[in-house]
Amino acid sequence: MKALPLLKIAAVVASLTLAAGVSAQTAASDTSTTGAAAPSSSSESIGQHIDDGTVTTKVKAALVTAKDVKSTHIHVKTRRGTVWLTGTVPSSDEKTRAAQVAEGVTGVHAVRNRLKISSAE
Repeated sequence: MKALPLLKIAAVVASLTLAAGVSAQTAASDTSTTGAAAPSSSSESIGQHIDDGTVTTKVKAALVTAKDVKSTHIHVKTRRGTVWLTGTVPSSDEKTRAAQVAEGVTGVHAVRNRLKISSAE
């Protein structure tokens, strides 16, 4: 009698796994139509697909550990592999460097640098 609920759970897990694969392929093709560089569906497997939340966390960690970027006022959001940097930095050099750091993170397909410079150079 307990086998039936277990089979239902297994069917749901299998369905979700299949849906995640289709979603990953769709996200890759949707990103390519927006102009952001995206890997083709053949170059990225389901196991390699990186969640946007994970990418955001990795970018934030990279910015914190970068010695030449003051990241306390930088906000990071990720959608379909495109990272949006908003907030303020003290100089144009730090604005450029923050984008470079973000671009170097695995899973980042594009960076939209919307950082503002808080003080004149």
